[in-house]
Amino acid sequence: MKKTLVLIMCVVLALSAVLVGCGDKAPATLKFGVGVYSSTPAVTDATADKEGSGKIDVTVAAVSVDAEGKIVACALDTASNTVNFTADGKAVAKTEFKTKYEQGKDYNMVAYGGAKKEWFEQADAFETLVSGKTLAEVKALVAAENKGNDEVIAAGCTIMIHEFVAAIEKAYNAAADSNVTAESTLKVTAATEQVCTDATADKDGSNKVSVYVFGAAVDAENKVVAAGSDCVEVSFSFNTSGVSTFDVSKAILSKKEQGTNYGMVAYGGSAKEWFEQAAAFDAACIGKTAAEISALMGNDGKGVADLQTAGCTIYVSGFVKAASKI
Repeated sequence: MKKTLVLIMCVVLALSAVLVGCGDKAPATLKFGVGVYSSTPAVTDATADKEGSGKIDVTVAAVSVDAEGKIVACALDTASNTVNFTADGKAVAKTEFKTKYEQGKDYNMVAYGGAKKEWFEQADAFETLVSGKTLAEVKALVAAENKGNDEVIAAGCTIMIHEFVAAIEKAYNAAADSNVTAESTLKVTAATEQVCTDATADKDGSNKVSVYVFGAAVDAENKVVAAGSDCVEVSFSFNTSGVSTFDVSKAILSKKEQGTNYGMVAYGGSAKEWFEQAAAFDAACIGKTAAEISALMGNDGKGVADLQTAGCTIYVSGFVKAASKI
């Protein structure tokens, strides 16, 4: 009888150990990537009745990808920025820049565009739709006139999607091993900084926008598990007559995409290139909340001592403005 009881207890303990082991099993980790797609800039000359303009759309995507190459989660946003200049060559400062997602219902696709859903709702619908798809399947969603096919439209996304897909493709191709899991929440943000310079007889003026983007996966406590930063910088130039001198045929690459060609080491005397310094900032964000990321910037706009020691010596105000929105 005692032997039987001992045997039963051993079996129970063994089963308990197995069940406990199963319960403690960590969820599978996923690849994580952030991508940025910039539209072809559009410019207009100033007239006596209307300011000239320069416009660029910067779309950012973050994706998590499983071992089978399928997208588990996706986050999207677009910073559509238009800046202006006058007929006498003066740059016009803008008081506020908001992404399309940040504008929410104020984007007014329903009120004035006749759409059934606002931009942010359509972006949400597309994010949900691409979950479970491979990159090839996502690219196949683009139909005529850069809009989505029947599957996309039925899901509630009737806007043009080609820039979404282009950003997703870049994020997918950049995806690397991470600690992101299916339980992580993906977020993307953007913050725009502006520098205005009036035209003179000797030099063109400019209205420069630097669009900083931040993609992250966060845990239940809103702490960053993985992150990716980038910046698209465009300087719209014009002369004293308000005529645009900006070359719209020039390809727009993000600072990260420029790699070593950005020239911080070769021409700026830096120890590390821009993309390497951005990577140092991203690494410093791991395990931090938005408030803690904000504390990475000193009063001079550069990183605190620990961040500079880690290899990020450039100004981080744009990084922090974007990252603090998560």
